[in-house]
This record gives sequence, C-alpha cells and structure tokens, in this order.
Amino acid sequence: MDHIADAVKALSGCSSILVFTGAGISTESGIPDFRGPGGVWTRVDPEEFTYSRYLTNPDTRRRGWAMRAESGVFDATPNAAHRAIAELWDGGLMIACVTQNIDGLHQVAGLPDEAVIELHGNAHHTTCVSCGSRQPTAVVLDRVAGGEDDPTCTDCGGILKPDVVFFGEMMPEREMMRAAMAAGEADAVIAVGSTLSVFPAANVPLEVAEAGHPFVIVNRGPTELDDIATVRIEGPAGDLLPGIVRRLISGAA
Repeated sequence: MDHIADAVKALSGCSSILVFTGAGISTESGIPDFRGPGGVWTRVDPEEFTYSRYLTNPDTRRRGWAMRAESGVFDATPNAAHRAIAELWDGGLMIACVTQNIDGLHQVAGLPDEAVIELHGNAHHTTCVSCGSRQPTAVVLDRVAGGEDDPTCTDCGGILKPDVVFFGEMMPEREMMRAAMAAGEADAVIAVGSTLSVFPAANVPLEVAEAGHPFVIVNRGPTELDDIATVRIEGPAGDLLPGIVRRLISGAA
C-alpha cells in the first residue's frame, strides 16, 4: 500500500497546512530524542530537571551544563525532513511549523522566524533569571569548557538558564497563543517525529484534526493519536517527508 500517495491525496488542495514536529525529526541529525528507546529520559531522571530544582540546586545546574555541552544540539545540521518542511513553506502551502524541539534546526533549514513557533523554547539562547540579560548559549558553553561548571551572569551574578521550558515551568504564553491561532486557521496538519503524548503541546494538532481537517502522522513507532489520523506513515521522516512535499508542490495526487 502506497501510504505516501494516501497522504498526498488527503492533503491535496490544502493551502494552509500546519506542520507539528517533535524530537523524532531531529534524531536523523544526531540529536537523541527524549522518550524513545535509548532516549534522554531513559537515562536521566526528568525530576532532576524541574525548574525549582534548577534554581535551588547548584549540582543540578552543573549537570545540566555538562549535558548540554555533550548533547549534540549545537553541532547538528538539518536533515532532509527539515529541508522538506522549508520547501513546503516556500511552496506556499504551509501556515506555520509548531515545534516541540529546542534545536533551532527548522530555521537553519530555511524557515523564517515568523514561520516557526517554538513551544518549548530554543537552546541556542540563555537568559539570566535575575536581570534578564540574554546571550548566545555558545558563549556560556565556552565558559563551561574553560572550567566554569556553573557559570553565572557577568552583569549581576545571577543564575543563567537556557531559554527552554523546564518541568514545572509555565509554557510560553505568546507562543501558545500563536500556535492556537495557527491551528484555528489551518486546513490540514502533518505531525512529524512526535509521540503526540505531551500536552498541552499535542493539543495543537488535535485541534486541527477535531475540526475535521486531514491529519497525517509521520513517525517511527506508535503515537497517542494514531486512532484519529487520516493517514499514518511508519518510518524515518527524512526518507518519507521529501516525497510527500515534492508531490504536493507539483500538484501530483
């Protein structure tokens, strides 16, 4: 059965497609996912990385900076799936890319900032929780490499925190509003590389699907919303998504 053809048929005629991405799209760029086999949370207790614990426990901050230095996020490059999404945008068929990822690879692949809605933040920026000064995370990681295991703000001495959402921290209100608006205006949704099990983020594609619009899932392994998908395609996004996008742009059904 040609599931790519099924996906193209389901999405044919749609011109405001919302793309929703999770960690699975970036595993092909060498970034480990969180909940899959061998994912980050199978090796590290997520309870150690709550927002309150980060603020109060220097050991948690030290471990966090060490993990970031070794994460692969800052050396990764976009893969074929990221580039396909940028092509879908350039082809005028996409309303927005809502992502759970913090790696910034959608922008590197060619999506403009206004097309990307980062629900969980962006690891490439770091902010002082006391004075609000902001700087590239690469600058902070250079200090870590130089021997500072818990670097503090050079302006006020406050705690530095990457611009990502920690457990127990509020989701970014502006980005959640942007995602809700995009979902309300979308005429289809493609979910890529997400188990669709983390809420409220997963409410975004769910809203589009519940409005009666086509819902295509591209993922390795099952997701929580498989039973309501119009089409579900099993496999690596980098192999599958370019073919779907190419045929949508060319008008082939």
